[in-house]
Amino acid sequence: MVTKTESPITKNENQHIIKSEISPWLIRLVYPLANRIIFPFFFKNIHIEGKENVPKSGAVIIAPTHRSRWDALIVPYATGRMVTNRDPFFMVSANEMKGFQGWFIRRLGGFPVDTERPGLESLYHSGKLLSEGKMVVIFPEGNIYRTVNTVNPLKRGIAKIALEVEASNPEVEVKILPVAIKYSEVIPSRGCSVNVKIGSCLRVNEYLNGSIRENSIRLTADLKTSLQNELNLLS
Repeated sequence: MVTKTESPITKNENQHIIKSEISPWLIRLVYPLANRIIFPFFFKNIHIEGKENVPKSGAVIIAPTHRSRWDALIVPYATGRMVTNRDPFFMVSANEMKGFQGWFIRRLGGFPVDTERPGLESLYHSGKLLSEGKMVVIFPEGNIYRTVNTVNPLKRGIAKIALEVEASNPEVEVKILPVAIKYSEVIPSRGCSVNVKIGSCLRVNEYLNGSIRENSIRLTADLKTSLQNELNLLS
């Protein structure tokens, strides 16, 4: 059995319908496999601070720094079912959603986005998931960067999605959770360590005084500051 959530499609718009799927049997297989075999084999140590900051219910955008493909496993390990009993959905670069890997990612809650020119369908789908009170992982830097102690410029997509959902569904009370990830090596290899620092949530309803553009700029700036502060604590 697969639980599915389909995005709405605006009438008269010729858009691709995006689906998010979380396969219960695959989730029950993958996460224990990662936690008990893959992580102990690859990493010397995984240290996580701030688990108490992860909301156990309600709409949450998890906003991590992005330094490695390992982030896609580290983030659920730090915030997902072992911490909150929830499985996050993922906005994933369309380049990663091909072949068997794409099949696999889709059934773990991944859905595609063109990181250079995000399509409306990806934004609509993210908004629908949040309106349903789901957790959605969106990497605000967009792509993988090899910088160690610096947060790279953030895209405003997260803020726009969050603000639009909050404005249209104020009862949802969207939160954005900053997550800083730091590996002991620039390119992680076997035997390296990883540190994760989870910050306090930004409450989107505190950013509604002004135009969407002004609010998104301010929210994005505060998210970057929060990520940088958490990253500094790992330096």
